[in-house]
Amino acid sequence: MLALLIEDVTLIRRREITAAVRFRGGATTTLTLPRPLTAQQLRATHEDVRRQIDALLDEYTDAQVARILNESGLRTGAGDVFDTASVQWVRYSTKLKSLKERLLDGGMITKKQLSAMLGVCRTTIGKLRRQGRLKARICNDQGEWLYWPPEQISPLAASPAESTEPRVTSTAGDAV
Repeated sequence: MLALLIEDVTLIRRREITAAVRFRGGATTTLTLPRPLTAQQLRATHEDVRRQIDALLDEYTDAQVARILNESGLRTGAGDVFDTASVQWVRYSTKLKSLKERLLDGGMITKKQLSAMLGVCRTTIGKLRRQGRLKARICNDQGEWLYWPPEQISPLAASPAESTEPRVTSTAGDAV
C-alpha cells in the first residue's frame, strides 16, 4: 500500500539523518532525525561520574575509588556496580592518570630510585619505611609504595648494622 503512495525516499547520513520522501502526487516532505547513539555511547559512564573518579584518583587507588562510588550508589554506564577493572577502564578510555602517576608527577619516587639515591638495598628501604624513618604512601592495589625523597642524603638510611663500611671485630680481646 505504501508503494502506491511513495515514489522514492532519499536518506542522507551525516551528523543527522535526513530522509527526503517524494510522493506519487508530487508532494515532498523532509524529516531530520538525530543519529542514534552507538553501543559504546549508550554504555559510557556518565560525565559527572567520570569527573568524580578523576577527583577521587588524587587520593585513592582504583579499588578504593570503586568502593566509594558503590557506597554513593553510583553505577557504570552499563548499570553495573563499580569494581577495580571498571575504574581502570574509565581511566584508560578517558586518559585519566592513576594515583601512582599523579604521585610520581608530584615528586614522589619509587623504591628503586630511593635505594639508588641512598646506596642501600630495596629491602632496607622497606625496613626504614616501617620504622617511620622514611615518608611514604601506598600508591596502588598491589601494595606498591612511593616515597618522598629525603631532604638530604645522609646516613639517615644506613643503621650501624647495615653500614657499608667494613666492621673490624677481634676475637683476641686486648691481647698484644
